[in-house]
Amino acid sequence: QVQLVESGGDLVQPGGSLRLSCAASGSIRSTGTMGWYRQAPGKQRELVASISYGGSTNYADSVKGRFTISRDNAKNTVFLQMNSLKLEDTAVYYCTARLSTWSSSISDDYWGQGIQVTVSS
Repeated sequence: QVQLVESGGDLVQPGGSLRLSCAASGSIRSTGTMGWYRQAPGKQRELVASISYGGSTNYADSVKGRFTISRDNAKNTVFLQMNSLKLEDTAVYYCTARLSTWSSSISDDYWGQGIQVTVSS
């Protein structure tokens, strides 16, 4: 069984910063790409940023230059540093990871439960 647990969500003023963390735990055999998605009310879930095991990153245009994704492979943890937050960054943020477990060598995508980030004055 694999679990992804997010932390760091909060209420913050425009222009502020937050750092999200997501730790994967369980019978993990190997990890691949990890990332963050978000879903605002009434909108579709969208990719925010992703990072490969080797550290290659990909960002949505709307967050480039403001958000930074990083990971700690030894701890199966991914981070999202969010700076210069805007009202439109308000959403539920979901962590995702492509993992294989000791019970199956086939990689699959796992998701966290989501964490609320609210940007408001």
